[in-house]
Amino acid sequence: MNQIFNQQLMAERLESLKAGIIGGLSLGLAFLITSLLNTLVLAKYFTILVSLQTDFNWDWWLSGAIAGFSGFLFGVTYRYIIRKDDNSHLKSGGVLAFGLVRGLTQVELGLNSSSTVLPFVVLASESILWFAIAAIALDISMQFAFLKPFSN
Repeated sequence: MNQIFNQQLMAERLESLKAGIIGGLSLGLAFLITSLLNTLVLAKYFTILVSLQTDFNWDWWLSGAIAGFSGFLFGVTYRYIIRKDDNSHLKSGGVLAFGLVRGLTQVELGLNSSSTVLPFVVLASESILWFAIAAIALDISMQFAFLKPFSN
């Protein structure tokens, strides 16, 4: 009995690891896309958003690593949040919880450090978008049975 429980526990851990990897990769890809969008479009055509321009230096790599790790944690947590339910409030609540925690921190930083908060509001919106993209990737993975929801 104990060995069966351990096998089931290890299977759940592997599924959580897969969810974390999917979440981390999808959020990292979203980070890359929005960084390029900020640099090539927003900062170029909207002068108030020039602070969003990226230099792709070690700060950018560190931000990307943090975004990927946040996506990993989101993927693991999202799998446990939604379980086998089809409750859209749980799904959107998980996305908003992670996105707002990250995004509102950026807005607070903007309020404390500069005269204009608009670039930080854009970054906060991006954070919510990133986690929504990660949730979509996880949902698609579950639909195609690559990833199993938490069985409880």
